[in-house]
Amino acid sequence: MSNTPRRPGFATEQVHADRHFGVEHGGLRKPIHTSVQYGFDKVEDLIGVFQGTFKGGYNYARQGTPTTAALESRITRMEGGVGTVCFATGMAAISAIFFTLLKAGDHIVSSRYVFGNTNSILGTLENFAVEVSKVDTCSVSEVAAALRPNTRMVFVETVANPGTQIPDLEAIGALCRERGLVYVVDNTVTSPWLFQPRVVGASMIVNSLTKSIAGQGSALGGAVTDTGLYDWTTYPNIAANYRSGDAKTWGLAQIRKKGLRDMGGALSSEHAHAIASGAETLPLRVDRASQTALALAQHLQAHPAVAAVHYAMLPSHPQHARASKLFKAGTWLMAFELRDTSQLNTVLNRLQLAVKATGLGDTRTLVIPVAPTIFWEAGPEVRARMRIADGLIRVSVGLEDLADLIADFDQALG
Repeated sequence: MSNTPRRPGFATEQVHADRHFGVEHGGLRKPIHTSVQYGFDKVEDLIGVFQGTFKGGYNYARQGTPTTAALESRITRMEGGVGTVCFATGMAAISAIFFTLLKAGDHIVSSRYVFGNTNSILGTLENFAVEVSKVDTCSVSEVAAALRPNTRMVFVETVANPGTQIPDLEAIGALCRERGLVYVVDNTVTSPWLFQPRVVGASMIVNSLTKSIAGQGSALGGAVTDTGLYDWTTYPNIAANYRSGDAKTWGLAQIRKKGLRDMGGALSSEHAHAIASGAETLPLRVDRASQTALALAQHLQAHPAVAAVHYAMLPSHPQHARASKLFKAGTWLMAFELRDTSQLNTVLNRLQLAVKATGLGDTRTLVIPVAPTIFWEAGPEVRARMRIADGLIRVSVGLEDLADLIADFDQALG
C-alpha cells in the first residue's frame, strides 16, 4: 500500500484552494488586499524583494498583491505548471509574452484562426520588426514549413474563436520540442478543466480568466502559466538580470518584471478575488454549458435555415477525432451559419433569451454576428482566409435550460 498522500480531484482542489496556502484569521477565502504599498521591518528585506532574494514579500501592487498571488497559485495548480503571472486582461497576458520574449528580427508562427484582438496584436508586432507567419495549424506540416532559422515561438489556441478549428496540438508540441521553440497555447476556450496543454508539450499557457475560470461576466483578468517543460537556458532573449536561480523561473520572471512593472498590466485585488470565487464552480459550469452546447448544436444542424454548425463534438467537425481524444467535452463555444445571409440581423433581433453581446464564457448565452463586429476591422480578405462567412453567428452557451434555448432559437429562425 502506497504512503503517498492522495491528491484531491480538480473540483475538490478548487473549492479548498485558498486553504492550501493559509488564510488570515482562519478565513476560508483569501481576503481582498487593497494596499498598494507594503512596508518592511528591515530594509534588507525590502532590498531583497527588489533583488529577488526575499520570497513572499511585496513592494508595490503593480507587480502583485497577496490576493493576486493566491490566484496565481490556484491557476498554477489548475494547469499543472511551475508558476503563473496574472494580468488585468487576457490580452495583457498575451501582449506580455510577445513583447517581453521577442525582439526585432525574431520570427513567430501563429495560427491564422486566432481571436480578432490577438490577430491585431500580431500585426502590431510586425511594426516592431518581428516577423509573423500565420498558417493553418490544423496541419503540423504547415507549421514545419513556416519555420525559419530566426523562429522563436509558435502560438496557437486550443479551439479557434469563432470558427472552432483545432490545431494539431500534439504534433506541434513534438515539433517545438525537437526545434527548441517556445510553444504557447491559449487555453481560454477549453479551460484547465477540459484540457491541460502541458500534456501536449506546451511551454507556456495563456488563460483569459474573464471567461471560463471567472465565468460570470463580472471580472476581467488574464494569466500566463509556465509548465516547466521549456529549457530557458537555451533561449537567447532572457536578459542577464533574470538568468539567476532556478532556470525554470527565468521566463516568468522576465514576463512579470516587463509585463507588470514596465507595462503596467496589473490585475486588481478586487477582480482577482472575484475570479478566484468563480473558479470554485468551474467544473460544474463548464460541464453544464458543454452538455447544452452539444445538444443545441445537434438541434441547429438539423434546422433548414442553418447552412452549417461548427462545434468540435459533432462528428461532422473536421477535427472531431482530435477534440474527442484531447478534451473532456466540447466547451461552450459554437458557431453556425445562416443559409440566407440577408436575414442575419432579423434572426438575431428576434432572439429573446440569448443576449446580443460580445464576450464569452458567461452564465448567460451570448450571441454576436462575427463578420460585421469583432472581425470587421480585419477586412474581407482576412475573414476569407479565416473562413469567417458573412452569415456566421457566434454563440457562447450559458447555463439556461436547454429547452428554453432551443425554443428561443427556433422562433428566431422562423
